[in-house]
Amino acid sequence: MTNSLLTNGSPPARLTIRPTAPADHPVLERLWLLFRHDMSEVSGALPDPSGQFRRERLDAAFTDPAWRGLLAHLEPADGAPASPVGFALVRGLDGPTRVLSSFFVVRGARRTGVGRQLAAQVLASFPGRWEIAFQDANQPAVHFWRAVATDAVGQAWTEEHRAVPGRPELPPDTWIALTTR
Repeated sequence: MTNSLLTNGSPPARLTIRPTAPADHPVLERLWLLFRHDMSEVSGALPDPSGQFRRERLDAAFTDPAWRGLLAHLEPADGAPASPVGFALVRGLDGPTRVLSSFFVVRGARRTGVGRQLAAQVLASFPGRWEIAFQDANQPAVHFWRAVATDAVGQAWTEEHRAVPGRPELPPDTWIALTTR
């Protein structure tokens, strides 16, 4: 998918979104660290002694056929090289419900429409039942995912709180459920 959008007052840049390939692994690893760092503010998760965060979901996107990754790039109008600006990891492609396992947009591309376009493309790429989790403590995510769900299916979505499996000390996650066509 490609679309044009304005970024910080500069000329329109083109957003491209495509499935990840094995060659994207190093880029996704770097974006993953940024994502997990951002989420640590909400989750309290700390890196391990080597400076890495848990990465089972990232690895699954490259090894498990029931998972898929999508990578977003902004291509500046001036012909400069494209910059990776976000990703989404989807699981459950072999079952009745797709789960948006991880979603990230770099801070410099937030509030430009990149996230909404990436989310819309992800939902459209895999029609069917979806579940998307986020934490209420992450207020931007609360507003973002409710808006994405409404953009995708109007008011035909639900929201519920579920305990985090194996983590009784954490507040429950909020889950949005919707069905795309």
